[in-house]
Amino acid sequence: MRDRADLRQLHFIFLIKEEDMITRQEEFKYVTKMALFFGDWILEKFGIRFEINSDMMISSKRSILQRLDTHSLLRDHRQRGEDTYHFYLTHFRPLWTDCTCEGYYAENFGMVWWQRRPGPPDAAFMAINNCTTVSHELAHELLRQKGRPKYGPDVHDVWTKHFYSDLPFEGYDASHRRTNKSPMFLTIDTSDLV
Repeated sequence: MRDRADLRQLHFIFLIKEEDMITRQEEFKYVTKMALFFGDWILEKFGIRFEINSDMMISSKRSILQRLDTHSLLRDHRQRGEDTYHFYLTHFRPLWTDCTCEGYYAENFGMVWWQRRPGPPDAAFMAINNCTTVSHELAHELLRQKGRPKYGPDVHDVWTKHFYSDLPFEGYDASHRRTNKSPMFLTIDTSDLV
């Protein structure tokens, strides 16, 4: 067993507006469960063990010239420590991405636009609209870390099959076991990736 100090760190950061702090608590509970799920999923699928953390980052009102963007989050990532893999779940789309899923990745850095369901939070909505996107961006970075040469196009090929060839997402229950019935978490199909 590796010493805990030797474990890689993966830190999920749920970025929300200050005025939404109270109303988004249920979503944050899902994020916390999802983060732990991804720790198990990454170990099972990619053979990489991470110590998982999750927390909220509150954004206050800013002028249009000081709006949060990918650059702001990369700066936050550097300040927190570039050795930790920071994954931001944001209330805005990245200004630039080469992914069709509204996400962005770089070395030890990931971000996705976390979609909010109108009305009360719903695990099924979050699984299909958010969890899948997180798995997409994680797959890019994890395959890059493992040295796979065409990790970008390979992930995009699978993503395209999900939306245009009826390839089902991989479903998991609350105990992180594969399921086809009412999954709590959904991920990109990894059969052609690992």
